[in-house]
Amino acid sequence: MTTPAPVAPPLGRRIGLMGGSFDPVHVAHVALAETALAHLQLDEVRWIPVGQAWQKQRTLVAGEHRIAMVQAATAHEPRFVVDPIEVLRPGPSYTLDTVQALQQAQGTDAEWFLIMGQDQYANLTTWRDWPHLLARVTLAVACRGHDQAQPSPELAAHPHRVVTLPLPALHVSSTEIRTRLGRGDDPLSLAPALVSLPVARYIANHQLYAAARTPLNGHP
Repeated sequence: MTTPAPVAPPLGRRIGLMGGSFDPVHVAHVALAETALAHLQLDEVRWIPVGQAWQKQRTLVAGEHRIAMVQAATAHEPRFVVDPIEVLRPGPSYTLDTVQALQQAQGTDAEWFLIMGQDQYANLTTWRDWPHLLARVTLAVACRGHDQAQPSPELAAHPHRVVTLPLPALHVSSTEIRTRLGRGDDPLSLAPALVSLPVARYIANHQLYAAARTPLNGHP
């Protein structure tokens, strides 16, 4: 007689962390989060706009605006949660500090996935206390087509958990969007190819990234 296999205990929540400057948030960010949600069978993706981006030289748009744009971009998916933890926390935003705080608040039964692009993965050893971060999360790295995530030699020598997220090529960047807005393009002309319509309206209404924009319908 065959002995039945023991029933595995129920797993905890599966949570994806999507950090970034989101200056502004664009359609490739949303596509990555939606891919992670489906591919990893996540219970939620927690979007975390950076507070003080210690690795960036330029000044970001105010955190309140970046939070609001992410809220506008993600309102269609109830499993997307926008978390202002880094904007509200004083000092430079370090991912390890954020992960520790969220894990302490959530408890020990959740599984955590840090969602990122290949460029972030390749540069991860420049992050503060990166070995301690790797012990706390599984890295979920977006790759094009059938490509596999490519770590730096230093990272490859350090044991860590990593999964690949298959993502179609989307040639969109926040830099391109800021450049086009800075030269006077109408924010609404960028929707829906580069940003969602709610994000485009927010940019126009708050006159972000270029001077002397006229708010839509007279609303601030």
